[in-house]
Amino acid sequence: MSPLSPDILDSRPAGATEEAPGTPDATEGPSAGPVLALDDVRITDRVTDREIVHGVTFALTPGKAVGIVGESGSGKTLTCRAALGILPPHFEISRGRIDLAGRDIAALTPRQWTDLRGATIGAVFQDPASYLNPAVKVGAQIAEVIRVKQGLNRRAARRRAVELLGAVRLREPELVYGQYTYELSGGMLQRVLIAAAIAVEPKALIADEATTALDVTVQAEVLDLFAELRERTGLALVVVSHDLAVVAHLCDEVLVMRQGEVVEQGPTRAVLQDPQHAYTRLLIAEHDQYGLDKFLAPREVSA
Repeated sequence: MSPLSPDILDSRPAGATEEAPGTPDATEGPSAGPVLALDDVRITDRVTDREIVHGVTFALTPGKAVGIVGESGSGKTLTCRAALGILPPHFEISRGRIDLAGRDIAALTPRQWTDLRGATIGAVFQDPASYLNPAVKVGAQIAEVIRVKQGLNRRAARRRAVELLGAVRLREPELVYGQYTYELSGGMLQRVLIAAAIAVEPKALIADEATTALDVTVQAEVLDLFAELRERTGLALVVVSHDLAVVAHLCDEVLVMRQGEVVEQGPTRAVLQDPQHAYTRLLIAEHDQYGLDKFLAPREVSA
């Protein structure tokens, strides 16, 4: 597969400082901290007064990928929604702290969240059709994000949107720009959503079951795209999945969650080759068919 165009992924507003891919922003200095950090985060359902997520801790630095695995209802998605500031109304962070680009999210105003989403953190979810407006051409939706976040005019925003559609390996991006959601396959829609999520070059991206509904070939292509974005731009990733093969393929660190608790955590290779918790061993046994070892070869990642 051809590499992503550096003109697309390394583009910056006029006057921006040049820097190497995968390095912290020049204004933050070489010792810049995590893009996203969770410290003993606990989430409670106010209706039942019951704690649902019990003490999640991890730090996500530029270029790093953290995987969160576990069965449905284990607290994976709630944890990510907390980091995005979009918990359902009756849930709250009852203890712990989440820092996004060094700022405590509990102190953020709605306006500050609007500025941060897309520019600092983005998200790609499982069902892209649910997050795209069926009445608006998909390219126009990406262009609108670019216009709002970067202040480009309509022509420049359209050109940038077409470039992004090409960057996520959609054939005939000009044609795709003018299509509606019902005209595109699930794999194409997922790529459109990824293009929208990276449109203003966020520092972190949460991919919540982003490849679950895709066939094996398209899933592999999307995973390769995520890996390429990490290595070329220093994008930090949180990968939520029930599929250990996905995490083994992409992630440096893994958290194994069950019933709202992290039962095992550590470097992906160490956890998957020498699991310490019975639940982790069960998950690995269920995934033996994928041959996880083939995904665990060391590889260099920009940091």
